[in-house]
Amino acid sequence: MTVESQNQFQKINQLLLTIIGVGVLLYFGRVLFLPLSFAILISFILYPFCRWLEVKRIPRAFSIAIGIGLITLLIGLVIYLLGAQFVQFETSWPSISEKVGQTLEALSQKITEILSISRSGQNEWLKNSLTRLISSLGSALLNSGGSLAVVVIVPVYSALILYNREGLVNILLGFFHPSKKETILRVLHKTIKTYYDFIKGMLTVYLIVGLLNSLGLLIIGIPQAFLFGFVASILTFIPYIGIMIASLLPITVAWITKDSAWYAAGVVVVFAIVQYLEANIIFPMAVSSRLKINTLATLSVMFIGGILWGAAGMILFIPFAAITKLIADEVDPDGTVARLLGNGK
Repeated sequence: MTVESQNQFQKINQLLLTIIGVGVLLYFGRVLFLPLSFAILISFILYPFCRWLEVKRIPRAFSIAIGIGLITLLIGLVIYLLGAQFVQFETSWPSISEKVGQTLEALSQKITEILSISRSGQNEWLKNSLTRLISSLGSALLNSGGSLAVVVIVPVYSALILYNREGLVNILLGFFHPSKKETILRVLHKTIKTYYDFIKGMLTVYLIVGLLNSLGLLIIGIPQAFLFGFVASILTFIPYIGIMIASLLPITVAWITKDSAWYAAGVVVVFAIVQYLEANIIFPMAVSSRLKINTLATLSVMFIGGILWGAAGMILFIPFAAITKLIADEVDPDGTVARLLGNGK
């Protein structure tokens, strides 16, 4: 083995050990790191706005309160609108449930004819499946207290980070050699600005894609089009898989409530067209590619985030991986991390 090969092997070995060590730390420290991670991302989003208010001579504490209040209002408005759509869907459920029962009855008859599975066997399997589902939901409810604590503590962490940002930056600089100070500050400022622009662009993408999805579903006559359209829009952050998951419910509703299978096919066509427009026109125009990582890396970090932190990790690890890519591009564009997360060019 040549010296160059040995050095390359050592770098890979060090990278793997670092990944394993960080993974263990994140898993066992998730109670602390989970709300702190949300708070850091929210701080990145709010910093330019709060800084602008401070330039207008508004005190820092009031600027932070205004920023957090606006984000809370926006999230509450989205939850309210989706909730209102869900309530409308729930009121139409009795008429849908009758058709669901007829469909399940026909399906049960086909299973009996083709697979020779008795009705009692099918009912037993369904009963066991429902028991497992209820058990899973019960576990989720038991963990809701922790989720509520995260919701309460995140705004507090965000406010403290924004209020004490100079001291935190000085602590960060203390970990590096003084000669690296200017580089660290430049990368930090660029990261915050780029991520802020990225979030603004993504909100624009979600809004446009949600409206296009909803309009398409309205045209073909699918009920609760705005609920299905915007849920599908939000799930587009998961490449390929998200849109497939989001399409299952409207396809099922179209198949059950309409007299023709063409309505279900219409849902597929609508989502496919909007997904194509999002990938090739809407996203490139609204969002900088600086924070876009390749599909394999996106799915991998989302899967790892799900293992370490559950559903919250699936959401958080994607922007953190994108920020890591941005930093790697600035510090070592030809390095291993930049190549792993980039498009390979």
